Amino acid sequence: MTTVLDVLAAICLIAGSVLAFAAGLGLLRFPDLLARSHAATKPQVLGLLLMLLGLGLRLRDGPAGWMLVLVALFQMVTAPVAAHMVTRAGYRTGKVEPGSLVVDELTDDLAAAADEHESLPDAARGSEAREAERSTGTIEQAERRREGGAASSETRRREE
Repeated sequence: MTTVLDVLAAICLIAGSVLAFAAGLGLLRFPDLLARSHAATKPQVLGLLLMLLGLGLRLRDGPAGWMLVLVALFQMVTAPVAAHMVTRAGYRTGKVEPGSLVVDELTDDLAAAADEHESLPDAARGSEAREAERSTGTIEQAERRREGGAASSETRRREE
């Protein structure tokens, strides 16, 4: 029985390693953001689950097995959410080519949200506008500091 479990553990570890390698290769080879995010999540999560299963079969220890289950659950919850957030941010910043999409529901949702924002009374939009000005001011201040720092370093070099 031990030999059978060891062989199954080895098969799971090797299959998980191959899938993790395929995920890394997909990140390097795929042309656009959507394909890369797919490669980063789907085979990587399955590869990790297979590796955790292989490790659990090899260790055959209760507390370590529960720890592996927690790692698997955490990975299954966080990886898809992270990939969704990255691709959504990429879509909003224009990194996704519209021609590569079969169905584009997000454009309609963003347009509806913009229309809803425009229909808000000025009092309701005031806090959002102040927040936007505050964040823009922070960016402008950082740029001024950066330009000032660059200018002062150039002045120091000229003086030397």
